[in-house]
Amino acid sequence: MSYAFPPGGLPDQSVSPEGTAIFTEAYAVLPAVTQRDIVTSYLPGWRGMRMWVLARPLSGFAETFSQYAVELQPGGGSGAPEVDPEAQSVIFVAGGTVTLNIDGKRHALAPGGYAYIPPEAVWTVWNDGEGLAKFHWIRKRYIGSEGIELPEALVTSDQEVGPTEMPDCQGVWATTRFVDPADLRHDMHVNIVTFQPGGRIPFAETHVMEHGLYVLQGTADYLLNKDWVPVGPGDFMWLRAFCPQACIATGNAPFRYLLYKDVNRHMPL
Repeated sequence: MSYAFPPGGLPDQSVSPEGTAIFTEAYAVLPAVTQRDIVTSYLPGWRGMRMWVLARPLSGFAETFSQYAVELQPGGGSGAPEVDPEAQSVIFVAGGTVTLNIDGKRHALAPGGYAYIPPEAVWTVWNDGEGLAKFHWIRKRYIGSEGIELPEALVTSDQEVGPTEMPDCQGVWATTRFVDPADLRHDMHVNIVTFQPGGRIPFAETHVMEHGLYVLQGTADYLLNKDWVPVGPGDFMWLRAFCPQACIATGNAPFRYLLYKDVNRHMPL
């Protein structure tokens, strides 16, 4: 299984600057072609790293999460990656190997590796391999609730968690849920959604959840508000609450994306 990641580099001077990036009041599309070297950032307290910021809380748009694509050189990483003790994280490895230490427990993650890191955890992340390590990092400030304990750290992988088929779709639409949806300790989910060729969301989903969708594999026509947008590996879609959405998988390979959504809490008034 392969997982898309920003291509970096820079197109040469023969390429037309007319692009397919979209930013509207309801959604944004950052195609893979926009994820180049000149838009990378660096973080204090890290070495041998660079990252693409794909989403950040933005007033009047999507406000609950940030999403990065992080690249580590051999030996790169951080002994204190998170500066906000209230933040929780999900890390999903797209390439190379990543060594996580969460509250004193060491974990080695290969491509497809998934980790949920709760707030207040003490953790580190390093590339102990010989090649580049590439991972997606999603962060959300945790919203506690009276009588509910903090979630525990979880380390698993795409290969270890079987997808759950969605109802009445003959197996063409499935969701890999790394966390039990009924576990109210969690106020966000990061899943992998898979459509077989020709599979679809058969209605325009319209709901309160904000989304970040990073296409890991395959192609689709994706409905965003009133627009059908073709998307493929490495494209990122960023949706505010109540943006209508649906998709139809195209091509000959499964269409898969990493999906963030906020869940299980009162709406702030």
